[in-house]
Amino acid sequence: MTRWLGDRELQAWVRLIAMTELLPGALEQQLKRDSDLSHFEYYVMAMLSEAPERTLRMTTLAARANATLSRLSHVVTRLEGRGFVERVPCPGDKRATNAVLTEAGWATVVAAAPGHVENVRETVLDALTDEQVDQLSAIAGAILTRLDPDGVMTAPYERARVEE
Repeated sequence: MTRWLGDRELQAWVRLIAMTELLPGALEQQLKRDSDLSHFEYYVMAMLSEAPERTLRMTTLAARANATLSRLSHVVTRLEGRGFVERVPCPGDKRATNAVLTEAGWATVVAAAPGHVENVRETVLDALTDEQVDQLSAIAGAILTRLDPDGVMTAPYERARVEE
């Protein structure tokens, strides 16, 4: 038997879908305008910027970015062309390839980050009270336990938060 959505559930669902459709465009628009980066390019570079030695195995980076290796490879090729990322053989496994954020890539992320963070604040966080920020985190966490049960996409941030 189908468990249809009630009025409250339907309202919550429609709002969630609307937000997930509109938010990427708002993030993309600001990054393109201010930094000439797509949101995905920025995300890839930001993950590398936070990794030890600004380096991640391509398969790990793909998992954290929720991207196929093919999609990630295309983006890394574009970023390589701009001098922001380079691919190097993995020292521990010659079959694997690492992506490394270059100094130019690091400078680009550092320059792009303030505008991106301000956009995140203006678009999402400033609309919420402190209590709602905690609720948003809890709600997103609950949903992510089903979508990303191993916490691949959020693991580095969860560890950082625990260590604080």
